[in-house]
Amino acid sequence: MKIGILTIGNELMNGRIADTNSAFIAREMNLQGWPVETMMSVGDDFEIIADRLRYLLSFTDAVICTGGLGPTVDDITTAAVARAFDRQLIPDEKVLAYLKDIFTRFNLRWTENNAKQALFPEGAEVIPNPVGTAAGFALPVGEKLVMVIPGVPSEMRRMVPEGVISVLRRRFPQAVLQTVKQTIKTFGLGEAMVDQRLADVDFDALGVNVGFYPVFPENHLVLIARADSQEQAQKKIQKAVDQVTARLSDCIFSYGEETLEEKIAAAMTEKKLTIAVAESCTGGLIADRLTDVSGSSVYFERGLVTYSNEAKIQLLGVPADILEKHGAVSEETARAMAEGVRKLAGTNLGLSSTGIAGPTGGTKEKPVGTVYIALTDGEKTVCRHYAYRWDRRRNKLISSEAALMMLRNYLQETPS
Repeated sequence: MKIGILTIGNELMNGRIADTNSAFIAREMNLQGWPVETMMSVGDDFEIIADRLRYLLSFTDAVICTGGLGPTVDDITTAAVARAFDRQLIPDEKVLAYLKDIFTRFNLRWTENNAKQALFPEGAEVIPNPVGTAAGFALPVGEKLVMVIPGVPSEMRRMVPEGVISVLRRRFPQAVLQTVKQTIKTFGLGEAMVDQRLADVDFDALGVNVGFYPVFPENHLVLIARADSQEQAQKKIQKAVDQVTARLSDCIFSYGEETLEEKIAAAMTEKKLTIAVAESCTGGLIADRLTDVSGSSVYFERGLVTYSNEAKIQLLGVPADILEKHGAVSEETARAMAEGVRKLAGTNLGLSSTGIAGPTGGTKEKPVGTVYIALTDGEKTVCRHYAYRWDRRRNKLISSEAALMMLRNYLQETPS
Protein backbone atom coordinates (compact mmCIF):
# COMPACT_ATOMS: atom_id res chain seq x y z
CA MET A 1 0.00 0.00 0.00
CA LYS A 2 1.32 3.43 -0.99
CA ILE A 3 0.61 6.53 1.10
CA GLY A 4 0.50 10.22 0.22
CA ILE A 5 0.60 13.03 2.77
CA LEU A 6 -0.97 16.46 2.25
CA THR A 7 -0.60 19.14 4.93
CA ILE A 8 -2.90 22.13 4.55
CA GLY A 9 -2.69 25.68 5.86
CA ASN A 10 -1.58 29.16 4.88
CA GLU A 11 0.65 29.22 7.95
CA LEU A 12 2.73 26.44 6.37
CA MET A 13 3.12 28.26 3.08
CA ASN A 14 4.15 31.61 4.54
CA GLY A 15 6.66 30.05 6.92
CA ARG A 16 4.95 30.98 10.17
CA ILE A 17 5.12 27.37 11.37
CA ALA A 18 7.16 24.34 10.30
CA ASP A 19 5.47 21.18 9.02
CA THR A 20 6.27 18.57 11.67
CA ASN A 21 3.11 16.57 10.95
CA SER A 22 4.44 15.01 7.75
CA ALA A 23 7.52 13.63 9.49
CA PHE A 24 5.46 12.07 12.27
CA ILE A 25 2.93 10.52 9.88
CA ALA A 26 5.69 9.19 7.62
CA ARG A 27 7.39 7.48 10.56
CA GLU A 28 4.13 5.89 11.68
CA MET A 29 3.30 4.68 8.18
CA ASN A 30 6.74 3.17 7.65
CA LEU A 31 6.43 1.33 10.94
CA GLN A 32 3.41 -0.39 9.41
CA GLY A 33 5.37 -1.26 6.28
CA TRP A 34 3.49 1.25 4.14
CA PRO A 35 5.84 3.44 2.07
CA VAL A 36 5.14 7.14 1.74
CA GLU A 37 5.36 8.11 -1.92
CA THR A 38 4.99 11.90 -1.65
CA MET A 39 4.59 14.63 0.96
CA MET A 40 3.11 17.98 -0.08
CA SER A 41 1.91 21.19 1.56
CA VAL A 42 -0.71 23.60 0.21
CA GLY A 43 -2.47 26.74 1.39
CA ASP A 44 -6.13 27.20 2.24
CA ASP A 45 -7.42 27.29 -1.34
CA PHE A 46 -10.38 25.22 -2.60
CA GLU A 47 -9.08 24.54 -6.09
CA ILE A 48 -5.50 23.82 -5.07
CA ILE A 49 -6.55 21.39 -2.32
CA ALA A 50 -8.87 19.55 -4.71
CA ASP A 51 -6.26 19.44 -7.48
CA ARG A 52 -3.49 18.11 -5.22
CA LEU A 53 -5.78 15.50 -3.70
CA ARG A 54 -6.73 14.14 -7.11
CA TYR A 55 -3.08 14.16 -8.14
CA LEU A 56 -1.92 12.24 -5.07
CA LEU A 57 -4.69 9.68 -5.42
CA SER A 58 -3.56 8.99 -8.98
CA PHE A 59 -0.54 7.02 -7.73
CA THR A 60 -1.28 6.18 -4.08
CA ASP A 61 -3.82 4.04 -2.28
CA ALA A 62 -4.53 6.47 0.54
CA VAL A 63 -3.89 10.16 1.20
CA ILE A 64 -3.63 11.49 4.74
CA CYS A 65 -4.42 15.20 5.11
CA THR A 66 -3.93 17.43 8.14
CA GLY A 67 -5.21 20.92 8.84
CA GLY A 68 -8.19 23.14 8.14
CA LEU A 69 -10.85 21.44 10.29
CA GLY A 70 -11.55 24.26 12.74
CA PRO A 71 -14.53 26.62 12.99
CA THR A 72 -13.03 29.72 11.34
CA VAL A 73 -13.54 31.00 7.80
CA ASP A 74 -10.14 29.81 6.60
CA ASP A 75 -10.80 26.21 7.74
CA ILE A 76 -12.01 24.91 4.39
CA THR A 77 -10.52 21.41 4.13
CA THR A 78 -13.74 19.47 4.70
CA ALA A 79 -15.63 21.54 2.13
CA ALA A 80 -12.71 21.29 -0.33
CA VAL A 81 -12.64 17.48 -0.06
CA ALA A 82 -16.40 17.32 -0.57
CA ARG A 83 -16.15 19.56 -3.63
CA ALA A 84 -13.19 17.60 -5.05
CA PHE A 85 -15.18 14.36 -5.10
CA ASP A 86 -18.65 15.79 -5.67
CA ARG A 87 -20.09 14.93 -2.26
CA GLN A 88 -22.71 16.70 -0.18
CA LEU A 89 -21.81 17.96 3.29
CA ILE A 90 -23.94 16.12 5.87
CA PRO A 91 -24.24 17.10 9.57
CA ASP A 92 -23.45 14.36 12.10
CA GLU A 93 -25.81 14.81 15.04
CA LYS A 94 -23.68 12.72 17.41
CA VAL A 95 -20.62 14.85 16.73
CA LEU A 96 -22.68 18.03 17.11
CA ALA A 97 -24.04 16.86 20.48
CA TYR A 98 -20.52 15.97 21.58
CA LEU A 99 -19.26 19.44 20.66
CA LYS A 100 -22.05 21.19 22.53
CA ASP A 101 -21.42 19.00 25.57
CA ILE A 102 -17.76 20.06 25.63
CA PHE A 103 -18.75 23.73 25.57
CA THR A 104 -21.25 23.15 28.37
CA ARG A 105 -18.86 21.19 30.59
CA PHE A 106 -16.10 23.77 30.30
CA ASN A 107 -18.46 26.75 30.57
CA LEU A 108 -17.56 28.04 27.11
CA ARG A 109 -19.80 30.28 25.00
CA TRP A 110 -21.22 28.42 22.01
CA THR A 111 -21.18 30.18 18.66
CA GLU A 112 -22.84 28.73 15.57
CA ASN A 113 -19.65 28.56 13.53
CA ASN A 114 -18.56 25.68 15.80
CA ALA A 115 -21.28 23.53 14.20
CA LYS A 116 -19.12 23.56 11.08
CA GLN A 117 -16.95 20.92 12.78
CA ALA A 118 -19.89 18.49 12.69
CA LEU A 119 -20.17 18.55 8.88
CA PHE A 120 -18.69 15.67 6.87
CA PRO A 121 -18.70 14.64 3.20
CA GLU A 122 -21.43 12.16 2.34
CA GLY A 123 -20.17 8.59 2.87
CA ALA A 124 -17.36 9.56 5.24
CA GLU A 125 -16.49 7.64 8.40
CA VAL A 126 -15.86 9.85 11.43
CA ILE A 127 -12.48 9.51 13.18
CA PRO A 128 -12.90 10.61 16.81
CA ASN A 129 -10.62 13.24 18.30
CA PRO A 130 -9.91 12.32 21.96
CA VAL A 131 -8.07 15.57 22.77
CA GLY A 132 -9.80 18.28 20.73
CA THR A 133 -13.07 19.43 19.21
CA ALA A 134 -12.42 18.79 15.51
CA ALA A 135 -13.10 15.19 14.52
CA GLY A 136 -11.44 13.74 11.46
CA PHE A 137 -12.92 11.54 8.74
CA ALA A 138 -12.10 8.84 6.21
CA LEU A 139 -13.73 9.14 2.78
CA PRO A 140 -13.66 6.20 0.33
CA VAL A 141 -12.98 7.32 -3.24
CA GLY A 142 -13.48 4.23 -5.35
CA GLU A 143 -10.96 1.67 -4.11
CA LYS A 144 -8.89 4.40 -2.48
CA LEU A 145 -9.16 6.45 0.69
CA VAL A 146 -8.83 10.10 1.72
CA MET A 147 -8.28 10.64 5.44
CA VAL A 148 -8.44 14.06 7.07
CA ILE A 149 -7.39 14.90 10.63
CA PRO A 150 -6.63 18.16 12.49
CA GLY A 151 -3.32 19.91 11.97
CA VAL A 152 -2.73 20.64 15.67
CA PRO A 153 0.31 18.40 16.35
CA SER A 154 -0.85 17.18 19.78
CA GLU A 155 -4.19 16.10 18.30
CA MET A 156 -2.66 14.62 15.17
CA ARG A 157 -0.22 12.53 17.23
CA ARG A 158 -3.10 10.90 19.09
CA MET A 159 -5.34 10.38 16.07
CA VAL A 160 -2.81 8.76 13.74
CA PRO A 161 -2.04 5.66 15.85
CA GLU A 162 -5.47 5.47 17.50
CA GLY A 163 -7.66 6.23 14.47
CA VAL A 164 -5.94 6.53 11.11
CA ILE A 165 -3.90 3.33 11.30
CA SER A 166 -6.82 1.23 12.51
CA VAL A 167 -8.96 2.44 9.61
CA LEU A 168 -6.19 1.74 7.10
CA ARG A 169 -5.57 -1.75 8.46
CA ARG A 170 -9.28 -2.51 8.24
CA ARG A 171 -9.63 -1.00 4.77
CA PHE A 172 -6.51 -2.66 3.32
CA PRO A 173 -6.14 -6.00 5.15
CA GLN A 174 -4.01 -7.42 2.36
CA ALA A 175 -1.30 -4.86 3.20
CA VAL A 176 -1.02 -5.80 6.86
CA LEU A 177 2.09 -7.56 8.16
CA GLN A 178 3.02 -8.07 11.78
CA THR A 179 5.51 -5.35 12.70
CA VAL A 180 7.80 -5.13 15.71
CA LYS A 181 9.75 -1.97 16.50
CA GLN A 182 12.56 -1.50 18.99
CA THR A 183 14.02 1.88 19.86
CA ILE A 184 17.49 1.97 21.39
CA LYS A 185 18.58 5.29 22.91
CA THR A 186 22.24 6.20 23.30
CA PHE A 187 24.33 9.08 24.60
CA GLY A 188 28.06 9.71 24.44
CA LEU A 189 28.85 8.86 20.82
CA GLY A 190 28.29 10.91 17.69
CA GLU A 191 26.08 9.55 14.93
CA ALA A 192 29.07 8.69 12.73
CA MET A 193 30.74 6.75 15.55
CA VAL A 194 27.55 4.81 16.27
CA ASP A 195 27.35 3.91 12.59
CA GLN A 196 31.01 2.87 12.55
CA ARG A 197 30.60 0.56 15.53
CA LEU A 198 27.70 -1.14 13.77
CA ALA A 199 29.38 -1.34 10.36
CA ASP A 200 29.87 -5.11 10.55
CA VAL A 201 26.24 -5.88 11.43
CA ASP A 202 24.32 -7.18 8.39
CA PHE A 203 20.84 -5.90 9.21
CA ASP A 204 19.52 -6.98 5.79
CA ALA A 205 20.52 -10.58 6.50
CA LEU A 206 18.75 -10.33 9.85
CA GLY A 207 15.60 -9.09 8.08
CA VAL A 208 15.61 -5.84 10.03
CA ASN A 209 15.50 -2.23 8.90
CA VAL A 210 17.62 0.20 10.93
CA GLY A 211 17.20 3.97 11.17
CA PHE A 212 19.53 6.51 12.80
CA TYR A 213 17.72 9.42 14.47
CA PRO A 214 19.84 12.12 16.14
CA VAL A 215 17.82 13.82 18.89
CA PHE A 216 20.44 16.16 20.32
CA PRO A 217 22.29 15.33 22.45
CA GLU A 218 21.18 11.71 22.09
CA ASN A 219 21.33 9.31 19.16
CA HIS A 220 18.43 6.92 18.73
CA LEU A 221 18.37 3.71 16.72
CA VAL A 222 15.04 2.34 15.52
CA LEU A 223 14.96 -1.30 14.49
CA ILE A 224 11.93 -2.56 12.55
CA ALA A 225 11.12 -6.13 11.61
CA ARG A 226 8.09 -7.40 9.68
CA ALA A 227 6.84 -10.96 9.29
CA ASP A 228 3.68 -13.00 8.91
CA SER A 229 3.53 -13.51 12.67
CA GLN A 230 4.41 -11.42 15.70
CA GLU A 231 6.64 -14.20 16.98
CA GLN A 232 8.72 -14.29 13.79
CA ALA A 233 9.13 -10.52 13.76
CA GLN A 234 10.14 -10.51 17.45
CA LYS A 235 12.83 -13.13 16.83
CA LYS A 236 14.32 -11.00 14.06
CA ILE A 237 14.34 -7.94 16.30
CA GLN A 238 15.94 -9.76 19.22
CA LYS A 239 18.85 -10.99 17.10
CA ALA A 240 19.46 -7.42 15.91
CA VAL A 241 19.17 -5.99 19.43
CA ASP A 242 21.76 -8.49 20.67
CA GLN A 243 24.16 -7.41 17.92
CA VAL A 244 23.66 -3.71 18.70
CA THR A 245 24.03 -4.23 22.45
CA ALA A 246 27.31 -6.09 21.99
CA ARG A 247 28.76 -3.02 20.25
CA LEU A 248 27.08 -0.10 22.04
CA SER A 249 26.38 -1.29 25.58
CA ASP A 250 28.57 1.43 27.11
CA CYS A 251 26.36 4.23 25.78
CA ILE A 252 22.86 2.67 25.72
CA PHE A 253 20.56 4.05 28.40
CA SER A 254 17.13 2.89 27.22
CA TYR A 255 15.52 0.12 25.23
CA GLY A 256 12.14 1.53 24.24
CA GLU A 257 10.54 4.94 24.43
CA GLU A 258 11.41 5.75 28.04
CA THR A 259 13.40 8.96 28.47
CA LEU A 260 16.57 9.26 30.51
CA GLU A 261 14.57 11.16 33.12
CA GLU A 262 12.02 8.35 33.35
CA LYS A 263 14.74 5.71 33.75
CA ILE A 264 16.25 7.74 36.59
CA ALA A 265 12.86 8.27 38.22
CA ALA A 266 12.18 4.54 38.30
CA ALA A 267 15.60 3.76 39.78
CA MET A 268 15.47 6.53 42.39
CA THR A 269 12.01 5.41 43.49
CA GLU A 270 12.95 1.74 43.61
CA LYS A 271 16.11 2.41 45.65
CA LYS A 272 14.33 4.94 47.89
CA LEU A 273 16.99 7.59 47.31
CA THR A 274 16.65 11.37 47.39
CA ILE A 275 18.61 14.04 45.56
CA ALA A 276 19.30 17.77 45.57
CA VAL A 277 20.89 19.70 42.71
CA ALA A 278 23.15 22.76 42.60
CA GLU A 279 23.55 24.30 39.16
CA SER A 280 25.54 27.10 37.63
CA CYS A 281 26.06 26.83 33.85
CA THR A 282 22.93 24.70 33.27
CA GLY A 283 20.73 27.34 34.89
CA GLY A 284 18.16 24.96 36.41
CA LEU A 285 17.91 22.65 33.40
CA ILE A 286 18.96 19.55 35.39
CA ALA A 287 16.30 20.22 38.02
CA ASP A 288 13.74 20.90 35.30
CA ARG A 289 14.43 17.55 33.66
CA LEU A 290 14.45 15.61 36.92
CA THR A 291 11.06 17.09 37.84
CA ASP A 292 9.61 16.49 34.37
CA VAL A 293 8.38 13.09 35.55
CA SER A 294 5.15 12.77 37.50
CA GLY A 295 5.82 11.78 41.11
CA SER A 296 9.31 13.28 41.16
CA SER A 297 8.65 14.81 44.59
CA VAL A 298 9.33 11.34 46.02
CA TYR A 299 13.03 11.67 45.23
CA PHE A 300 13.72 15.30 44.26
CA GLU A 301 14.15 17.51 47.34
CA ARG A 302 15.37 20.82 45.95
CA GLY A 303 17.35 22.55 43.22
CA LEU A 304 19.46 25.67 43.56
CA VAL A 305 20.75 27.84 40.72
CA THR A 306 23.87 29.38 42.24
CA TYR A 307 25.16 31.45 39.36
CA SER A 308 27.34 33.92 41.22
CA ASN A 309 30.30 33.19 43.48
CA GLU A 310 28.41 34.85 46.33
CA ALA A 311 25.51 32.43 45.90
CA LYS A 312 27.88 29.47 45.90
CA ILE A 313 29.42 30.70 49.17
CA GLN A 314 26.22 31.78 50.93
CA LEU A 315 23.86 28.98 49.88
CA LEU A 316 26.17 26.02 49.35
CA GLY A 317 29.03 26.77 51.70
CA VAL A 318 31.65 26.62 48.95
CA PRO A 319 34.85 27.91 50.63
CA ALA A 320 35.88 31.30 49.30
CA ASP A 321 39.49 30.20 48.99
CA ILE A 322 38.49 27.41 46.57
CA LEU A 323 36.80 29.95 44.32
CA GLU A 324 39.72 32.32 44.60
CA LYS A 325 42.38 29.68 43.94
CA HIS A 326 40.64 27.45 41.37
CA GLY A 327 37.80 29.60 40.03
CA ALA A 328 34.06 28.96 39.73
CA VAL A 329 34.63 26.62 36.78
CA SER A 330 36.79 23.93 38.30
CA GLU A 331 36.69 20.40 39.65
CA GLU A 332 37.19 21.67 43.18
CA THR A 333 34.20 24.00 42.96
CA ALA A 334 31.96 21.36 41.37
CA ARG A 335 32.80 18.91 44.16
CA ALA A 336 32.13 21.54 46.85
CA MET A 337 28.81 22.46 45.22
CA ALA A 338 27.58 18.85 45.13
CA GLU A 339 28.67 18.20 48.70
CA GLY A 340 27.22 21.49 49.89
CA VAL A 341 23.77 21.01 48.41
CA ARG A 342 23.55 17.43 49.69
CA LYS A 343 24.45 18.56 53.21
CA LEU A 344 22.05 21.52 53.04
CA ALA A 345 19.13 19.39 51.85
CA GLY A 346 19.87 16.29 53.90
CA THR A 347 19.50 14.06 50.85
CA ASN A 348 21.23 10.84 49.86
CA LEU A 349 22.75 12.41 46.76
CA GLY A 350 24.03 15.80 45.63
CA LEU A 351 24.56 16.69 41.96
CA SER A 352 26.21 19.83 40.59
CA SER A 353 27.22 21.57 37.37
CA THR A 354 29.55 24.46 36.68
CA GLY A 355 30.98 25.59 33.36
CA ILE A 356 31.22 28.15 30.57
CA ALA A 357 28.22 27.90 28.25
CA GLY A 358 29.40 30.72 25.96
CA PRO A 359 29.69 32.33 23.60
CA THR A 360 31.62 34.71 25.89
CA GLY A 361 33.53 34.04 29.09
CA GLY A 362 36.09 31.58 27.79
CA THR A 363 39.86 31.80 28.25
CA LYS A 364 42.81 29.94 26.79
CA GLU A 365 43.01 27.75 29.89
CA LYS A 366 39.23 27.34 30.14
CA PRO A 367 37.62 27.76 26.72
CA VAL A 368 33.89 28.00 26.05
CA GLY A 369 32.36 24.58 26.56
CA THR A 370 34.43 23.69 29.63
CA VAL A 371 32.10 21.96 32.09
CA TYR A 372 32.49 20.09 35.38
CA ILE A 373 29.80 17.75 36.72
CA ALA A 374 30.02 16.28 40.22
CA LEU A 375 27.96 13.69 42.10
CA THR A 376 28.28 12.74 45.76
CA ASP A 377 26.61 10.26 48.08
CA GLY A 378 28.27 11.58 51.22
CA GLU A 379 30.99 8.96 51.19
CA LYS A 380 32.44 9.41 47.73
CA THR A 381 32.38 12.33 45.31
CA VAL A 382 32.96 11.81 41.60
CA CYS A 383 33.68 14.67 39.21
CA ARG A 384 33.97 14.65 35.42
CA HIS A 385 35.46 17.27 33.14
CA TYR A 386 33.84 17.83 29.72
CA ALA A 387 34.86 19.98 26.75
CA TYR A 388 31.98 20.88 24.42
CA ARG A 389 31.96 22.86 21.18
CA TRP A 390 28.34 23.86 20.72
CA ASP A 391 26.37 27.09 20.99
CA ARG A 392 25.14 28.25 24.39
CA ARG A 393 21.82 26.39 24.37
CA ARG A 394 23.33 23.12 23.19
CA ASN A 395 26.16 23.37 25.69
CA LYS A 396 23.60 23.68 28.47
CA LEU A 397 21.49 20.83 27.14
CA ILE A 398 24.39 18.41 26.65
CA SER A 399 25.73 19.30 30.11
CA SER A 400 22.38 18.45 31.67
CA GLU A 401 22.41 15.16 29.75
CA ALA A 402 25.92 14.36 31.02
CA ALA A 403 24.79 15.06 34.58
CA LEU A 404 21.78 12.78 34.24
CA MET A 405 23.91 10.05 32.67
CA MET A 406 26.34 10.27 35.59
CA LEU A 407 23.40 9.85 37.96
CA ARG A 408 21.97 7.00 35.90
CA ASN A 409 25.31 5.16 35.89
CA TYR A 410 25.61 5.57 39.67
CA LEU A 411 22.11 4.17 40.16
CA GLN A 412 22.90 1.16 37.97
CA GLU A 413 25.94 0.33 40.05
CA THR A 414 24.29 0.90 43.43
CA PRO A 415 22.32 -1.97 45.01
CA SER A 416 18.84 -1.33 46.35
